[in-house]
Amino acid sequence: MNSLQFKKNEFKKLCALIGFKPALVSEIISNIDDYYYEKIEIKKNKKTGEVKKYKDGTVKKRTIHPSVKELKAIQKSIKKNILAPIPLPKEVHGGVKKRSNITNAKPHKGNKYIFTTDLQDFYPNISHNYVHETYLGLGFSNHFSNSLTKLTTWKYALPQGTPTSTHISNLVFLKTDYELIQLCNKNNITYTRYVDDLTFSSPFDFKHLLNDILDIIRKNNFKLSYRKTKYKGNQTITGINVFLNKIEAPEHIREKSKIELENNTEKKPYSIYLNNIQKENKLKVKKASR
Repeated sequence: MNSLQFKKNEFKKLCALIGFKPALVSEIISNIDDYYYEKIEIKKNKKTGEVKKYKDGTVKKRTIHPSVKELKAIQKSIKKNILAPIPLPKEVHGGVKKRSNITNAKPHKGNKYIFTTDLQDFYPNISHNYVHETYLGLGFSNHFSNSLTKLTTWKYALPQGTPTSTHISNLVFLKTDYELIQLCNKNNITYTRYVDDLTFSSPFDFKHLLNDILDIIRKNNFKLSYRKTKYKGNQTITGINVFLNKIEAPEHIREKSKIELENNTEKKPYSIYLNNIQKENKLKVKKASR
């Protein structure tokens, strides 16, 4: 089989996997700019729910680039049929079925020392080349990876706001995850990651290892938000208050839940969320009482 025929076969293989006709997929790739738009989102504090502002009072915003029309449908299929089946370690919680910001925080309960850090501009810093290399590393052919990269990146980077971006970011960061897991396992440190939020905790002081942790992240070409890098106990982890003997919802969640119950509103999203958090504490108690 010559190279051109192999390329065509790999493209047909991709289209068959995602359930779309090659002619349509090819047309979308050729006119990819028509399938994205720009949206400005206002940033909010995970703990208080308040709008984030700079010191001068200007509201903090982020620019996202959601996909639309047939491309969005294709990306949903790529996520379901190609990306989601790839196993991720238990330490990864963002964008993973049956895992959440709650399951991300829970493993740190009971640990006195907590270290949190944040990846700066996580999605924009993931280039299309990095995505392509990740696909190759997963065993996909060069032609298959080329087409997959064109369908999941835009303007040479990973766009934030598409169905596939969180899954891809997890796969791109996987090499770094495994290096951090190895270091943590050797030093009795609990590690979890929720998209771009990294948390480390231990019953023992591990301040002497902080530079080693940060070096692993930096050497893999990821940027850190030092403003969000903290080493102290009783921290808020991905919007959850973590204590020695329990995890708890922030005060604004508890207050809104109370209002829902007092007013007997038809929908109670805050009460459901609060219950999901408190349920995790009860599960631990039941296990311990056996």
